[in-house]
Amino acid sequence: MDCSVKKIFTEIKWRLVGFFGKILIDILCLTTRIDTVGLEEVKYLEEDRRAIGAFWHSRLLLVSYLFKNWGAATLVSGSGDGEYVARIIKRQGHLPIRGSTTRGGRRALARLIQELKGGRPGVVIPDGPQGPRYKVQPGVMLLAKKAGLPIVPITYSAKNIKIFNSWDRFILPMPFTACRVIYGNPIWVPADADRATEEKCRLQLEADMCRITREADRHFGHVID
Repeated sequence: MDCSVKKIFTEIKWRLVGFFGKILIDILCLTTRIDTVGLEEVKYLEEDRRAIGAFWHSRLLLVSYLFKNWGAATLVSGSGDGEYVARIIKRQGHLPIRGSTTRGGRRALARLIQELKGGRPGVVIPDGPQGPRYKVQPGVMLLAKKAGLPIVPITYSAKNIKIFNSWDRFILPMPFTACRVIYGNPIWVPADADRATEEKCRLQLEADMCRITREADRHFGHVID
């Protein structure tokens, strides 16, 4: 097959992935009953959207739906698997920026900082793309420091879920189930923060994200190892 024709078919395939992926998520999430906890403490997240939302890799699905059409700049792995995520979140109205700690990380981080300074909200998955699970990577602190924006921890759980046997223990809410979204305490990284301060902020973010995730799971009687 001619190379140009192959590229066309590949692009059509990925566009279909984004289109149908978004539709499936919309249909699933529209059937759920969602309540929120802690949003009153981060009202500015809804008002001017000048913040960086942070959630674990396993809690991606519902959060991406809740914030669709926000135009958030989002770091997505440059791997083949990351292409699925990038296409779907682009359809949801976000700006995927491809890169990770191993593939184009510095360029991607620089572009992400530029987009946030330009007025976009940001999204980070601090334990992605391959873990370790529930561990915040230090690059998140540099992003918040350079962009001058707070990091807002976000998580969710649901009454009826499927837990995948993947490194992140990805959870999928079942149709028509009850969900709870919890917002944590905002973390500000000072513009003049040294490495010790950045590490302190990193540990605070990690601890709070783990706290609210356990709280959301416990609400429905789950203990997810």
